[in-house]
Amino acid sequence: MAGITDGKFCRKLSTKGFDLVTIGGYNSDRETILAGKKIIKRGRSEFDVPLGDFKEHITHQTDIIKKDTHWKGMVSVNLRAVTTSPIIEISEINEVDVVEINAHCRQPEITGLGCGQSLLFKPEKLERFTHEVVKKADSKVSVKIRANVQGTDIIEISKSVENAGADYLHVDAMKPGHPQADYDVISSIKQTTEIFLIGNNSIKDLKSAQKMIDAGSDGISLARALITGKLPFDLSLVKFNNSK
Repeated sequence: MAGITDGKFCRKLSTKGFDLVTIGGYNSDRETILAGKKIIKRGRSEFDVPLGDFKEHITHQTDIIKKDTHWKGMVSVNLRAVTTSPIIEISEINEVDVVEINAHCRQPEITGLGCGQSLLFKPEKLERFTHEVVKKADSKVSVKIRANVQGTDIIEISKSVENAGADYLHVDAMKPGHPQADYDVISSIKQTTEIFLIGNNSIKDLKSAQKMIDAGSDGISLARALITGKLPFDLSLVKFNNSK
């Protein structure tokens, strides 16, 4: 949520025990920025369009997080793009440790461009796209995907990301019609891949965080539970798998 999870927001939360904070998602090229403006007009203000030079904007946001601080964690930037070029360019920023390919956004203005969630329907394209970023990026590479999208194969998608050489697979384990995450899909991905798996969705307390780890995630990510800028539970109490 680019209009919310900016540098100031992430710097505040970096002191709460996180190893990595993510700014974005950002629309990072002309096509996605124009699509973002349309989304904003219908009330989704989090599809922020930064003014001026995009790379300069991201540099400023990452500096806010890391400058004059003793925090040793990583900064990730979640990016929506039609081509790999803007993602690779952002990876060149000194304070960017991870660029995250957004294969997750389901807004029709974005999917209509062939990026975001639409990539899940074309695992071969996602693999090629990810591989090109991995090959040329100056940072680590993550891919964020959404589970239980009708007409897609989550295992095929996960393997395509792994085959492309990505460092992380970030899975929104949403389960339509249910208030909790789909822990079974996390277990299935863990059993069929060896990529570092980050589980996301409905993590709001210690119990849900531990369930995500126990299902097979190597790490967890929180989003809406942090919207107030406060962490609702003590991360140090989560028993993480330290095998990776």
